[in-house]
Amino acid sequence: MATIDDASVTLTVSREDRPDVVVLRLAGELDLSTTPHLSERIDEVLGDGRTTIVVDLHAVTFCDSTGMSAFIRGHHLSSAAGGSLRLTGARGVVARVLKISGLDTLLSDDS
Repeated sequence: MATIDDASVTLTVSREDRPDVVVLRLAGELDLSTTPHLSERIDEVLGDGRTTIVVDLHAVTFCDSTGMSAFIRGHHLSSAAGGSLRLTGARGVVARVLKISGLDTLLSDDS
């Protein structure tokens, strides 16, 4: 698990490797200062040869356009490698942002 601490912003990303999928659990705010951390974790998963990723957003309290861009980037990279990136657990304002952008449908976790 890795954490970014800034005066007012924290993002924690924990990784759980399952046989068929890697789950990345996020907690905190996903914005310009923390999104690179998520992108690094996605790159690590793909670098390990794992191509199916579920991003659990249950504990994410904020997500801006840079966070959405990281989801799209991860989706493209995992798809190109023969896998997928799916989002699950979004609530409140994060769920609303994903719905407005259409990412809730594109990256929904149907499993």
